[in-house]
Amino acid sequence: MDSSSPSPPAMKDGKYRNWAELPPELISSILHRLGAIEILENAQKVCISWRRVCKEPSMWRKIEMVNLPICDYDYVSMCRHAVDRSQGGLVEIEIWEFGSDYLLNYIADRSSNLRSLRLVMCYPITDEGFIEAVEKLPVLEYLEVSHCSLSGESLRVAGQSCPNLKTLKLSCTPDPSFNALEFNNDEALAIAESMPGLHYLQLSGNRLTNTGLDAILDGCSHLEQLKLHKCLNVNLVMDVEK
Repeated sequence: MDSSSPSPPAMKDGKYRNWAELPPELISSILHRLGAIEILENAQKVCISWRRVCKEPSMWRKIEMVNLPICDYDYVSMCRHAVDRSQGGLVEIEIWEFGSDYLLNYIADRSSNLRSLRLVMCYPITDEGFIEAVEKLPVLEYLEVSHCSLSGESLRVAGQSCPNLKTLKLSCTPDPSFNALEFNNDEALAIAESMPGLHYLQLSGNRLTNTGLDAILDGCSHLEQLKLHKCLNVNLVMDVEK
């Protein structure tokens, strides 16, 4: 290792063990505490034994690419590489900012066992791209879409294509200047009609009114938790409050 590498772990007798001599299960335990970027750009370059563990499909059942630094990394290529390493075993993925229709469908085509999908500020993703991808994820249980421009139709297809969906988190920035009543409950009605098995629903900045909330409460009979944040058109009074 070069001079910038971390010091080898100390033994109880005060001696030091070479990083390369750590057992694979301990290396794996260490690496699982890192994000995809840290593994691809740093950890796998420590030594041959670490690189061998970094290539194991079990290391890539969960991929997190969040809070990314502004740099020259090609995050799309790195994400594709991580997905390829999972060899179809990817279960959870979280992407911030650089998601696109192409990347989302690349993931869906290679991850039919995906159970958790989190998309945050992935503005390039369109309804068409999202629908095409979510139709390939039949065992999805957790879906979070934050600050992405998706319509009620996208949510409706997600509910119809993913019958095991238990958790939905939908966040956007409320726009007080937009109040077209015919569209206010678009997402809420889609959720009510297509996601009867939801146990947890979180809506933030949604335009739904009491009409949409009533539809959700009637259509999602298995709901255990419902969180509303900055949903400015909902008036919690009388029967709705109960």
